[in-house]
Amino acid sequence: MLIAVELYATESFRQDLVDQGIAIKTEHLGKDYETGPERVHALCDVDLEIRRGEYVAIMGPSGSGKSTLMNLLGCLDVSSSGKYWLSGRLVSGLLEDDLAHVRNKEIGFVFQTFNLLPRATALHNVELPLLYNGTGAEQRIVRAKRALAEVGLLDRMQHKPNELSGGQRQRVAIARALVNSPSIVLADEPTGNLDTKTGEEIMALFAKLHQEGRTIIVVTHEREIAERSDRIIHVRDGSIESDERVPH
Repeated sequence: MLIAVELYATESFRQDLVDQGIAIKTEHLGKDYETGPERVHALCDVDLEIRRGEYVAIMGPSGSGKSTLMNLLGCLDVSSSGKYWLSGRLVSGLLEDDLAHVRNKEIGFVFQTFNLLPRATALHNVELPLLYNGTGAEQRIVRAKRALAEVGLLDRMQHKPNELSGGQRQRVAIARALVNSPSIVLADEPTGNLDTKTGEEIMALFAKLHQEGRTIIVVTHEREIAERSDRIIHVRDGSIESDERVPH
């Protein structure tokens, strides 16, 4: 009887999160690392909610814990304590295979260094997430072309990364992030390797994606980039120092 009540409560809570439009929720989330004889608290007791369709920036100095938080929210790492719900599903405590499945389905990643395969065409780079989840070849190509068209690079689909500019490579990376129609796009310093003009173009693309209803989370150390969002979360010493709305 007790187990049945607990299962009902869990399902009820999950449905409440979905009904309220909450994409991400954490309770007392923490991450510790062992460094020799010492235990480092990289993230401590983080309570956070991000709603579907929000555009959020996470800021903090080096060593603040913002990268650790990004890794946990992106299901790239597992927490040491606390709970994490993603799209209504409790993902904290999942095994690596299950976590990888959630990651592939729910989250599109954009990295500062692009992380493209150098010998693969733009089209094949965008196809990769679909290859990992078993999507058939014909459907992969259709969806990859659609994603490249969305970022304005369909005419460059047969080009390899070294035949593209930095901005074009980042657009390919964004197309790859979008190809699975993820609930969240998570970008880590997306303009860090770009010049100012190209960075502006990439941030304009993120604004467009947000206007289309996507949930965007950008991790950055640049205030100017963060102010493009609707909300800035400051992380310091492993905790959320402030959480502010951005006036537009």
